[in-house]
Amino acid sequence: MVRPEPIAAAVERRCDRRTIACFNPPRRSVVNESPHVYRSDRWRIIRSGRGLLDAVCLWELGNVSVDFRQRLCGLIASWMGIVAFVVMFCGGAPAEVVVRPKPAPGPLDNPLKGWCPYTNAGPIHQPYSMVFQYVSWKMLEPVEGDFRFGEWERREWDVPAARGRHVVLRVWIDYPGKPTGLPDWLVAKGVRLRPYEQFGGGLSPDYDDPRMVAAMVRFIEALGRRYNGHPRVAFIQVGLLGHWGEWHTYPRTELFASEKTQRTVLAAYRRAFPDKQLMARYARGPAGELPWLGFHDDMFPEDTDNGKDWSFLAGLRRSGRAGNWKVAPIGGEMVPGQARRWLGEGYATTLRMIAAGHFSWIGPYCPALEEPPDERFTRRCAELVRKMGYQFRLTEIRYASPVRRGDVVEVRIRGVNEGVAPFYYPWPVRVALLAPDGRIVGEAKAQVDIRRWLPGDFAFGVKVPSDVPAGTYRLAVGIVDPGTDEPAVRFANALPVWKKWTILGDLRVDPRDDRSVD
Repeated sequence: MVRPEPIAAAVERRCDRRTIACFNPPRRSVVNESPHVYRSDRWRIIRSGRGLLDAVCLWELGNVSVDFRQRLCGLIASWMGIVAFVVMFCGGAPAEVVVRPKPAPGPLDNPLKGWCPYTNAGPIHQPYSMVFQYVSWKMLEPVEGDFRFGEWERREWDVPAARGRHVVLRVWIDYPGKPTGLPDWLVAKGVRLRPYEQFGGGLSPDYDDPRMVAAMVRFIEALGRRYNGHPRVAFIQVGLLGHWGEWHTYPRTELFASEKTQRTVLAAYRRAFPDKQLMARYARGPAGELPWLGFHDDMFPEDTDNGKDWSFLAGLRRSGRAGNWKVAPIGGEMVPGQARRWLGEGYATTLRMIAAGHFSWIGPYCPALEEPPDERFTRRCAELVRKMGYQFRLTEIRYASPVRRGDVVEVRIRGVNEGVAPFYYPWPVRVALLAPDGRIVGEAKAQVDIRRWLPGDFAFGVKVPSDVPAGTYRLAVGIVDPGTDEPAVRFANALPVWKKWTILGDLRVDPRDDRSVD
């Protein structure tokens, strides 16, 4: 086993010039080197002017700045050339470690954000954590009541480009230019298919046929049983209705579903997926009434907010859904084939629309599917991903060290979300104690809901037990994916990582009776 490098090995010690004395923890003593200066290799005691003494040591661990403060009681026994100190822990309080990590570029493949490409459209040239999957209803339920979810997953989810990544999925019935996705058994029951010519032509079913509506509701229920708790499913797009499952039949508006059918389908999705985030194409009609619904703009960034009343963001504003991003994701597809344009001369617009729309992801067509023409394209891809969705950076960590074995260590963490949106699932935050060999020997879950970390500052605390043998441990934090039970979200900090845990600093645990200085 490769053991992690001990944190203390990289410590550089610096002390204030006002130092007059120091406390030597290994020897548990104050060492007199002169009538005015007490020194050791680890501590310096300096006068505070209030009858107390402060020991201050500033070190650097790689890119981590640490303030290490210990308030001590001091008694000056004589000014006759001999300075004697009786040093003790003030009120038994341990030292406070303050870690202020330096920022670093955020990861490009953090979960549930960034590029979300097709898996069957050629090589993927940029880091990504999600893939987009279209599938027809006919493929998933070729025979009434016989659902082929597993067969589809094995064929599409296990290909190398998708393996191990989260999935955004949409089910369609009418895909222009392709054979109908309506199951044959519904056609046999008499559900009408009406031809159209736009977008390459196709067949639009009668969405309001009672047999069709009842079958859609049963299918959505089955879809929810399969995917509501599925750990790989990121977001569900509310499809089925309209061309590509995008809830329109433009310009043949008479072919689209009635508002009654739309409400029935939306309600069925909501019941079937209480634990997944749902997304719709447009914030209009019944979909525009829902404060919990996410949305996707499939003409990003050209029609995101182009000054027309039919643009994506204009629709959100008109329906009162402009604030839905605070509780539900915004995503969408870049104008197909136009990545070089929108990362070239149109890049300022792209950046502005990411921020204005609070986008968390872009796909299935996205710049990751284009071979980079130059370094600027790659650099801008990275900049966009870091701006999309969340990007968490830690700004300060405080905890006590050393502590006695069995004490509860209160860890206080502050940070900032530098992205444009929150994280949309209640993934747990855990703080752990790691032994020198990397084993987790103590762990606690923070009582915090990361869905509330909107852009801007956040803070939380957690109490970690230290019922471990005396020694030096590493304090680590992780935002854990419930599907793997391992840390998954990484921070935009120059901090070491050990087996996906972000290392915050050293914690020394002393024996239970080791609390006083003789």
